[in-house]
Amino acid sequence: MTERLKKDVRQKMIVAELAASPAVRISTMARKLSVSTETVRRDLDDLTRRGLVSRTYGGAASAASQPEFADRSGMSVTERAAIGQRAASLVTRGATVMIDSGSTNVHLARALVWRAQAITVITNSFGVASMLADEPAIRVLFCGGEINRRERGVYGHETVAFVGRFHADFAFIGASGLTEDGPTDVESGAAWVKRAMLERAARSILLVDHSKFGRRHLELVCPLADLSAVVSDRAPDTALSGRLEASGVDLILAPPVASAAA
Repeated sequence: MTERLKKDVRQKMIVAELAASPAVRISTMARKLSVSTETVRRDLDDLTRRGLVSRTYGGAASAASQPEFADRSGMSVTERAAIGQRAASLVTRGATVMIDSGSTNVHLARALVWRAQAITVITNSFGVASMLADEPAIRVLFCGGEINRRERGVYGHETVAFVGRFHADFAFIGASGLTEDGPTDVESGAAWVKRAMLERAARSILLVDHSKFGRRHLELVCPLADLSAVVSDRAPDTALSGRLEASGVDLILAPPVASAAA
C-alpha cells in the first residue's frame, strides 16, 4: 500500500482494526497501512471528530468502549486540567469531599493540592489518593474493596458500604458519557460507587469534557435531576443544555489553562 491509498479506505481499515483490538497505536497503523505517522494522526483526528474513535496518547480506542485508565489519562489533557481546576475552586475549606476513580478526577486532586486547603477526601481512586498523599492539609480516607487494575481503583460491596458510612459536602464523579437521560458508564461496578457517593453528598457534581456529550454507554448512573452541577470545558448542544436547565443542573464552564503536556 502507498500514501496514495484513499482516505476513506484508510479510515475504514482503522475502524476495522479497532473492531478486533481495544486500541491501536499510530506507529503500528502507519506500518500496516504503509503511510506516514502524520497521515495516520490526521485520520485519527478526523475519525475522532466524527465520533467513531476516541483519541489516546499515541493512538486511539474504539468509541464503543472505554480505554484503560492509563490511556484515558493521555486524552484531552488540557481540557481535563481546566475542568479539575474549576471544580477545585468550588471546594470550601473544611469540606468533606468524595471523589470517584477517573482520569479527570486526578486533575481535580492535583488542583486541590495546589490550593492546600484543610479538607477531608474520601476516594476509591489510586490516582487521587496518591496525588493527595503528601499534602498535610488534606486528610485522605481510602475505600476498601476489590482492586480493578484496569480502572486503577477499588470497587464492590465493601466499597459501597464504606462510602455509606459518611456524609459529604461534595461528591465529584466522572462518567463515560452524558446524555439527556443522565451520565452513563461502561463499568457497572463504577456506577454503583458513583451512586453511593451521590447519595451521601449535599452537592453532586459531574466532571466531563466535551467528548463525552451524547455518549450513551452500558449503564445509566443516575437521572440528570440527581446532579447539582456539571463542570465541563464546553457547553453541550442545545438539546442537552436545555435538559440540564430543565432538570435544575448548573452548567459550569472551565476557562482554558495551559497544558503541561503542550
